[in-house]
Amino acid sequence: MKLGVGLYHYMLTEREFAFARQCGCTDLIVHLANYYSNDKDIVKATDETSNYGSSVAMDSVWKYENIKALCMKAEKQGLRIYGIENFSPADWYDVLLDGPKKEEQMENLKEIIRNVGKAGIPCFGYNFSLAGVWGHQKTTEARGGAVSTCFDADLLKLDAKIPCGEVWNMTYAENATGEFIEEIGYEELWERLRWFLEQILPVAEEAGVVMALHPDDPPMPFLRNTPRLVYQPELYQKVLDLVPSPSNAIDFCMGSIQEMTHGNIYDALEQYASQGKIAYTHVRNVRGKVPKYTEVFVDDGDINIAKALEILKKNDFKGVMIPDHTPQIICDDSWHAGMAYALGFIKSEMMHLE
Repeated sequence: MKLGVGLYHYMLTEREFAFARQCGCTDLIVHLANYYSNDKDIVKATDETSNYGSSVAMDSVWKYENIKALCMKAEKQGLRIYGIENFSPADWYDVLLDGPKKEEQMENLKEIIRNVGKAGIPCFGYNFSLAGVWGHQKTTEARGGAVSTCFDADLLKLDAKIPCGEVWNMTYAENATGEFIEEIGYEELWERLRWFLEQILPVAEEAGVVMALHPDDPPMPFLRNTPRLVYQPELYQKVLDLVPSPSNAIDFCMGSIQEMTHGNIYDALEQYASQGKIAYTHVRNVRGKVPKYTEVFVDDGDINIAKALEILKKNDFKGVMIPDHTPQIICDDSWHAGMAYALGFIKSEMMHLE
């Protein structure tokens, strides 16, 4: 098992790489995609060195030369980029929506995976969802009043429709007509996933890249008038069986799995780790389940992290574990303090297993 940290595009700097090493990390899971946000601002990836561009455009961030340069920059700090998380919604909205540009967009996704494999990155995480991550709110219910996030369905309009020009909680186009995306059922969404996997997995196999699906977050069966794919632990198996492939795997998000209403996280870990299908894990802790839960410190929730890591160790898990997010600690740099606390706790539990 390896310890890593997740870094967003604006954090791909020598300073953040140094932070990762100082916290004992050997690997990184990075986000490269730029996003059109709902306020129509375009966030550009930035970097403090010329090796990875000062402002990476949407059409160049996925070029092999740029990905490889970033890998080399991380290697100079003693780090490996183990995986990349998420396509931009602008890269594959018609793949998700079964729209007229899906074939064209799929060819671009294939080229992205080829470039990722050529650069020596073994894993690519994705979340096949129309509503995306939606509905979370700020809370101070974590230990000591730390700022964290929560989900409470009673406070939300869960059936709020998704406007045309929006997918995965991101806006990729103007919506002059005020229309909404079409309503579909579970079977239709599963067929869209099947088509995506049938297209991408042969390319991923050839490139030496494992595709790792993140579960639904929040794990609601239906959200914003759209169905969800993996909102219970057993539905991960349906994904793996849908298009069998050595490149078809999962990102085991402990927090999301714990928030689900079926089964328990330990049985789910055993099921998927024993198959060798966990590409990497998100290690975070929560209290409660849908329709209401709160994210808490890694040592203070419903998950026994030590027991979870023991299951991974027993099944010879060799992937990367990252705290995908964590409550903030009150100080001048609350994100780094909270992340350092989580990394230190996970590192300590890993050492106990050696």
